[in-house]
Amino acid sequence: MTKIETVLLTGKTHTTISGRERVNLALSSPGNDAQPQQLFSDVVAHPTAERLFAGAWSACFISAIELAAKAQKVALPSDLSVDIEVDLGMTGGAYFLQARIDVSMPGVAHEVAKAVVHAADEMCPYSKATRGNIDVAINVR
Repeated sequence: MTKIETVLLTGKTHTTISGRERVNLALSSPGNDAQPQQLFSDVVAHPTAERLFAGAWSACFISAIELAAKAQKVALPSDLSVDIEVDLGMTGGAYFLQARIDVSMPGVAHEVAKAVVHAADEMCPYSKATRGNIDVAINVR
């Protein structure tokens, strides 16, 4: 895959789960520390493909984590979160994407959390669509 030389734009998300089957999603851009309602308004007023893609991927990925954890009989913490950043960049005059996924599972043993995230990455349709097409770095903490 082609490495991006210059990042032009980054779409960021922060996704959590609260209650039964409810996904909370905040989308932002670099340097934007606005509150979720302000972030949503900003995204609606200034949508970018990177923000929207990161948001959809993040919501799908956290749902895949729930399914993987259930299959592995792992109790997920109430403060589980997934942050995804999708960069639009250029190399040699051509446009490319790259992404970073940061998963936080406080209280879950690191190796167990990594196994759950690996299984989630294997089943998430967005991860499948990007696999082998863009650089994706996954961090589990």
